Amino acid sequence: MHEVDKVIGQRLTSSVPLVAQISQYIIAAGGKRLRPALLLMVCGALGYRGTHRHSLAAVVELIHTATLLHDDVVDASTLRRGRPTANETFGNPASVLVGDFLHTRSFQMMVEAGSMRIMEILSEATNVIAEGEVLQLMNMHDASLDEAGYLRVIRSKTAKLFEASARLGAILANSPPEVEEACATYGQALGTAFQIIDDVLDYDGDTAEMGKNLGDDLREGKSTLPLIAAMERGSPSQAEIVRRAIEQGSTEQLAEIVSIVRSTGALDITRAAAFAEAHRAMAAARLLPANAYSEGLLELAAQLLARRN
Repeated sequence: MHEVDKVIGQRLTSSVPLVAQISQYIIAAGGKRLRPALLLMVCGALGYRGTHRHSLAAVVELIHTATLLHDDVVDASTLRRGRPTANETFGNPASVLVGDFLHTRSFQMMVEAGSMRIMEILSEATNVIAEGEVLQLMNMHDASLDEAGYLRVIRSKTAKLFEASARLGAILANSPPEVEEACATYGQALGTAFQIIDDVLDYDGDTAEMGKNLGDDLREGKSTLPLIAAMERGSPSQAEIVRRAIEQGSTEQLAEIVSIVRSTGALDITRAAAFAEAHRAMAAARLLPANAYSEGLLELAAQLLARRN
């Protein structure tokens, strides 16, 4: 990961000062770096030690960072990773344009691997992510969204880059198709579990731990699984309170909605969905050679279920 950070630092140079300033601002904010770590761990599990693993791990982190810049503008977010978002600090126009720069820089870097297969995987992933973003936008303030519709969004918007990261590790190691598919399955399941738990924490965490404002999803009119489950299990009056808040993007009754989500068992249902995805990931990881890296992949999936931030 130190090598990946070096690559990122080297490739964020620009003759335009504001580009480098905003890029460094959001990268320096840290984060879990799960996607590049996932690529490196898969490479380790499959025995690949070439330098392309560092550059491609940097590529997936830059793609992810670009989506964060755009996401925060679309969602009008003000806080990420415990500090003001780039759009809050530098304004929306600059954040959008620097997000574009990070996308194009990532494509410059992925070409250097000299593999059309790698280009295919990453270009498809970025396209699917963009579709997921638009799909989520279309679903805003739609209280009729069901669990299948919710999963379709997060598997496009969030899990796709996890899937691509794991698949890239297998491709770099020249793995057979069945191993590549196992890695892709692991990544998709892990990414899905990660986002489901993230949505749980919007109603079961605190701002200091999470680095974002509780109730942000509701304020944006997002119908996430805890809210979907609460409407299904709550009384008609409880369901109406949640439905109205989603449709209006209102947090005026946030405390009451948090109480409804908790009292109806919606968080337990949502955590059970994440548990199922984590176990799907672990089943896929067991198809890889047994070593410290594959054990790490198993542990990573298990730890997601205890995630508090």
